[in-house]
Amino acid sequence: VQLVESGGGLVQPGGSLRLSCAASGFTFDDYAIGWFRQAPGMEREEISCISSGGSTYRSDSVKGRFTISSDNAKNTVYLQMNSLKPEDTAVYYCALRTYKYCSGYGYYTVWGQGTQVTVSS
Repeated sequence: VQLVESGGGLVQPGGSLRLSCAASGFTFDDYAIGWFRQAPGMEREEISCISSGGSTYRSDSVKGRFTISSDNAKNTVYLQMNSLKPEDTAVYYCALRTYKYCSGYGYYTVWGQGTQVTVSS
């Protein structure tokens, strides 16, 4: 079981990026996938999640700017990030949840290596 993030980089404030989380060793039919970020000196923050049925969750810090989606045929989850702000600068991780829903029972068990997002002019 493996998750690999890609798509990070340097972007100016107000710009956009799309992160990808490619999964191998399992399918999305039975599990939820979450996106997290961690800025230097800060705790890791869960920012979004998509259930196996396609229901989504977004934290207040990214609501209205970030959108999570999945392509089950490609076994890939995406995080479209628009209107980026300097405070979005962080390492972004995707993670596999041990349950098909984003809340309640289950926990995050497999993590990708992370991809750096830097928002700066």
